[in-house]
Amino acid sequence: MSLEEVALLVLVGAVSAFINTLAGGGSMLTLPALMMIGLPADLANGTNRVAVLAQSVTGAHGFDQAGQLDRSALISILMPTISGAALGALAASILPNSWLKPILLITMMIVALSLLVPRKSVRRRPTALKEKSRWPALALFITGLYGGFIQAGVGFMLVAVISRFLQYDLVRSNAIKAVCTGVFSGVALLVFAIQGQVLWLTGVVLALGSIAGAYLSVRFTLNVRESVLRTLLVIMVMSSCVAALWI
Repeated sequence: MSLEEVALLVLVGAVSAFINTLAGGGSMLTLPALMMIGLPADLANGTNRVAVLAQSVTGAHGFDQAGQLDRSALISILMPTISGAALGALAASILPNSWLKPILLITMMIVALSLLVPRKSVRRRPTALKEKSRWPALALFITGLYGGFIQAGVGFMLVAVISRFLQYDLVRSNAIKAVCTGVFSGVALLVFAIQGQVLWLTGVVLALGSIAGAYLSVRFTLNVRESVLRTLLVIMVMSSCVAALWI
């Protein structure tokens, strides 16, 4: 890589991590940036997971330090999410790249609609997973499936599912989202690495910017009202839909 490409990746990594930790959709920036420096779509998809893993760990740690991460809920949330992510990553390493854009656009439109529907209440614990209904676990599995397959925009899905089905506020939803994306990005990264679809040096450079962006985003998220976060989420989802047309 040239110095210009290194600078581009660090900058894009920082901006995308800020967006991802706040809401989601940062991969709409990193994937085109990686392809701009010459990576094909499959290598860009795999290499991007290095940065996503780094920013997720940074974000989760920041939210945990602020007391916004419900640790007791993690196992029940992660089990269906990880299962879906492993299957999604395997599918992404096999299926043609032409499948990515239609799935991305359809998913983002569904997420945008779900975020516009007001909620009646919020809970501090995911009691829905302990009830007879299987919908929360199924929604988490599908979210993991999508995240393993594409990654771009999965933060929106996680926030929508966690806040809608488990009824957390948006700050706690973002905290759990950071853990989920970190874990299943690690699973997806392993699958892509086995398939030889990760350029490690490029991924590490992108990750350096991502760590800084995630740290700043946690500080911002903890200091704004939920109404502001929800508005930003909807704006970013719709922007991601437009950006996806150009990927």
